[in-house]
Amino acid sequence: MNRSISTIDFTKSADGLIPAILQDDTTGVVLMLGYMNADALQKTQQEGKVTFFSRSKQRLWTKGETSDNYLYVKDILVDCDGDTILIKASPAGPTCHTGDDTCFGEKNDQDTRIGEAAFLNYLQKQIIRERKLNPVSDSYTSSLFNRGINKIAQKVGEEAVEVVIEAKDNDDNLFKNEVSDLLFHLLVLLEQKNIDLDDVIGVLRSRHH
Repeated sequence: MNRSISTIDFTKSADGLIPAILQDDTTGVVLMLGYMNADALQKTQQEGKVTFFSRSKQRLWTKGETSDNYLYVKDILVDCDGDTILIKASPAGPTCHTGDDTCFGEKNDQDTRIGEAAFLNYLQKQIIRERKLNPVSDSYTSSLFNRGINKIAQKVGEEAVEVVIEAKDNDDNLFKNEVSDLLFHLLVLLEQKNIDLDDVIGVLRSRHH
């Protein structure tokens, strides 16, 4: 059960700081450790970008304020003692000031860190969503969003028909390619309707309780 942020006790530390562990929301890789006071946490919540209290600068410090490698907040969890928080975030670039993916020298490689099924989540949240929010002129995905939900829904229907046709033949490679096309366009449709794949998975889970 997720604990409320109101349970955080900043008074446990003489300087009013608590550790904040940063984790990639998609891959699960630990990115860094920082410290927050109440003001840093409040700013993090308000702006959606991780802000720490810098012990060296003695001021609030938003990660990425000079590099643009922001950490965009996805979720904030509080530990059982109320004196440590876990922030799940989406990094806009390398997290470490050295240019490494993480402050621990680990690679945060999407292809090697996420499972095959979890790649669908990454595809929607990182790739398809980016094409929707920041269209690219020569991007097929962006062109789908530009043409609207009717065109996207039509493509899902067309790809579903192709899957049915290929299912009746014996060419497994063609069948897998058609299923891939269907899944891709279905993710685009979900994104157009602002529904995460996680929400659909939640419905499937609820049916098996």
